[in-house]
Amino acid sequence: VINYWVPCLLISLLYQVSQIPQEWAHVDRVGPTEELELTFALKQQNVHLLEEKLRLVSDPDSVQYGKHLSLEEVASLVRPSDLTEKVVHRWLQSHGITNCLTIRTQDFLQCTMTAETAERLLPGSRFHRYMRDGHYLVRSSAPYSVPDDVHHHLDFVGGLHRLPPKGLDLSKKQKSKAGFHLGVTPAVLRTRYNLTSADVGSVQNNSQAVAQFLEQYYHPADLAEFMAMFGGAFQHRSEVDRVVGTQGGGKAGIEASLDVEYIMSTGANISTWVFTNPGRHESQEPFLQWMILLSNMTDLPWVHTISYGDDEDSLSAAYMTRINTEFMKAGVRGISLLFASGDSGAGCRHLGKENTFRPSFPASSPYVTTVGGTSFKNPYKVTYEVTDSISGGGFSNIFKMPDYQTTAVNSYLKTVAASLPPKSYFNTSGRAYPDMAALSDNYWVVINRVPVPWVSGTSASTPVVGGMLSLINDQRFMKGLPALGFLNPRLYKLNGKALFDVTEGCHYGCLDEQVQGQGFCAAPSWDPVTGWGTPNYPALLAVLLSD
Repeated sequence: VINYWVPCLLISLLYQVSQIPQEWAHVDRVGPTEELELTFALKQQNVHLLEEKLRLVSDPDSVQYGKHLSLEEVASLVRPSDLTEKVVHRWLQSHGITNCLTIRTQDFLQCTMTAETAERLLPGSRFHRYMRDGHYLVRSSAPYSVPDDVHHHLDFVGGLHRLPPKGLDLSKKQKSKAGFHLGVTPAVLRTRYNLTSADVGSVQNNSQAVAQFLEQYYHPADLAEFMAMFGGAFQHRSEVDRVVGTQGGGKAGIEASLDVEYIMSTGANISTWVFTNPGRHESQEPFLQWMILLSNMTDLPWVHTISYGDDEDSLSAAYMTRINTEFMKAGVRGISLLFASGDSGAGCRHLGKENTFRPSFPASSPYVTTVGGTSFKNPYKVTYEVTDSISGGGFSNIFKMPDYQTTAVNSYLKTVAASLPPKSYFNTSGRAYPDMAALSDNYWVVINRVPVPWVSGTSASTPVVGGMLSLINDQRFMKGLPALGFLNPRLYKLNGKALFDVTEGCHYGCLDEQVQGQGFCAAPSWDPVTGWGTPNYPALLAVLLSD
């Protein structure tokens, strides 16, 4: 029996969390009869064909452009082999685990079992309860293993190690201590990005969504108040059409309020959904639950904006690679996924005496559109934009640079070679991000019925870009064209056309002698701080309305 188990497969196969972060306080050891819910990610088939299909339906020069797949077609492409299903089911049943649910694509199993059974199933695991900010989670404090003949059929097991990261920093930063500051409102955004009062949604089959994972909730009363204050100049909706999941009680979260208020005021008059998933069990992972939902719902909004991320180095390559496949599954269906680039600039990882920049995931995924942040050059006027120093950006240490961006990124690296940080700080051949940007500084938000200024972060810029893409989808649907879907191949072929190029400013990096707190700097055309720049809506609409 000892030879049958492969010890500590976690390091190569599953999550790379070796210790519980300090902000999570240990509460107690989970009792043997307490129920857990674990998620088993079964190996998929034809992932290379899925990637090729995504390339073809997303490339405007391809004859298959816009010919998206249905969920059933995606399922028939990627569903696990009969052998994989048999091996995993037999393994679970041999431990008496029969309370399992699958999804339409059959590549995830969610099983309920006692903690005692889970620890027998996954030798090495030890389940404990932890608490942060009043929220409880159950996770294993130690690595685990799976049988040798099973691990070839699994990508990872969810619900054991990964803890939600802290939310993005939406600190109210007041740059001017005295005097009037403009602040960003829907009217300011519409002025800067050239949206008129007529630029609102009108078709029935269009929808957009935001997703929340960090115990964040919006209040319908806040949304209504926000629209009453700031939405008078354009047709809009004051209610979310659908909440998927359970809205928690208590105070509204600033993150959730920001996302909902700005996707609905930019993508105005478009049906909006909110995915909110605190998890039914303490052992669930909300981000993973959302990904599974996408693979289990035939009808979904066309644009999703997500303000959520984690350090690449805190996750295993196996986990991120599988999540990338989930992003591809959404993209081939015509769904646009937008992620905030993060609020830590280039980031910094301290490795002994050496520092390196610290990329964030999913911002570094080649299969999503990542949105960075900008500020007004003159905070008292609607002027041109410069870099917001918090804007996340850089180069993945895990994923290679996708073909759609090699020309743009290599041009940047060549043009600014003399002023780049030392090569030891970043991976010049990695997926570079962000792809584009929008204002991320000094937003007005209504939260708990009170208008609050000075809210900042790429959590603000992402729903703004998402709302504009929803408006473009609206116009495409009126012309009988398909949804934009995965935008990046088309975005990079525009070569900066229809965007305001941001060429001033740098973002944060490591605070050391080598780079002295500075990461990368903006430059003409694409750069790893603001991507291609910010949207000039009418021009972007025009170029994206051609089929």
